[in-house]
Amino acid sequence: MSIFPKVFIAAILVLCSTLAALATPFDKIDAPPLSERWFGIYVNSERVGFYRQRIDKSEEGYRMEGSGSVRMKVMSFSKEASMRETYLVSKNLALRSFDVEQTVNGSASHLSGKISGSVIQIRGESNGRTTSKTIRFKGELYPGPALNLYPLMHDVTAGRSYVINAFDPEEQKIKVIQITVLGTDKTTEGLPALKLRNTLYPFVNNDIWVDAEGNTLEESVREGLVTTRAEQPEALGAFISDWALAKKDLIYDFSLVRVQPPIKEPKKLTGLTIEISGWNDALPLLQGGGQQVEKAGNGGVIFKTGSLARTFTESEARKPTVAELKPAEKIESDAPEIMALAKTLAAGATAQEDLAKALVSWTAEWLKDSIDDGGGAVESLKSKSGNCQTHARLYTALARAAGLPTRFVSGLVHLEGQGFLYHSWAESFLGDRWVSVDPTYNQFPADPTHLKLLEGHLPDDMAPIVTIIGRIKMTVVKAAY
Repeated sequence: MSIFPKVFIAAILVLCSTLAALATPFDKIDAPPLSERWFGIYVNSERVGFYRQRIDKSEEGYRMEGSGSVRMKVMSFSKEASMRETYLVSKNLALRSFDVEQTVNGSASHLSGKISGSVIQIRGESNGRTTSKTIRFKGELYPGPALNLYPLMHDVTAGRSYVINAFDPEEQKIKVIQITVLGTDKTTEGLPALKLRNTLYPFVNNDIWVDAEGNTLEESVREGLVTTRAEQPEALGAFISDWALAKKDLIYDFSLVRVQPPIKEPKKLTGLTIEISGWNDALPLLQGGGQQVEKAGNGGVIFKTGSLARTFTESEARKPTVAELKPAEKIESDAPEIMALAKTLAAGATAQEDLAKALVSWTAEWLKDSIDDGGGAVESLKSKSGNCQTHARLYTALARAAGLPTRFVSGLVHLEGQGFLYHSWAESFLGDRWVSVDPTYNQFPADPTHLKLLEGHLPDDMAPIVTIIGRIKMTVVKAAY
């Protein structure tokens, strides 16, 4: 809990059965920092997950949002979890209402509730069952994300201790937590900080370092066994985008974008208009390849695909670059085995469209779909397995070897009955236009639910996904059949 949900850390602690007070320059703050912060989660210095926290003003006080995923394994115990949480609190950080979605080892649950006087009313949904629960308490009740802020909004004198009630959504109970101000200190990276300690986890220390504004810089459980530390989104970008594009279970629920209203009969779609809110203007608006993108009046963007997208003329379409016909890292189009295979597959093709379709079909059949990246084109040709990135790399290498300018692209694709997930595919320049193809799902052309966000196959090319993952919402404006 602290800023990180108990679900992420507590399971490890069952396996593992002061600073001198310093004069502190830290002063009391009147309000929490209004910002978005990203954190890496580590076990024994190995990155195992991430967490994003955002605090904004609300009508009665503040809105605290958090989301993230983690995979932990210690000895013979393992745990995978992803979650989204929202807490509405008063100006003094006392809890007013909450909404928490989490998936732990494949089991999904949804918990919501509100405070009425000295009563917390809880509604839970799990495995198709709905439950309700009422808990009484005395005084004020605080959510996990408020624990590290509480001392700074009161008195940060070294040695000062507070005892407060904290709500634990995983166990659906109220816990009495003691928070102690230890004094000034430095983080492991040498940043000046105020060090706190709380009793959130039994039998072990939970140490926290915060800056003068109340931002958490670092958190450590059991003397560094489990640590979390603030990081720039760019530093986590490649890590998170790789997990999202691989559709790994531990990030599946975090990265899934539900759409309203649900898309009916997606296999019959010919075109789609989607509005995306929560967009980040740092991302490009990529045109062509079967899609048209424009800004919406409310700060979002509109994607039009298939029959609903404008067809870009030859003069408007970006012409292929030399790089889109050349070999690249993990796209070894000049490797002898890739060139020989491309020549064989091209033997029966009489047109560029026929050739691209044959390469898409062969790649989809050759590679067994998996959540793990099968590596470069040559490596996956031998291993015969890999995720969507692997499929896109192998197809791109074969297409370039066959003389088709081709680029690796990533974005969102619809999963029937679920919503949109992050995905990678390819585009080939056929005749006078870029055509979207999906060698994972054997689609030529790719269906209208493919929304291209990024071009490029390197981790740095795909890292910008971190600016929207877990944040965007999607609305179907029009579906054509």
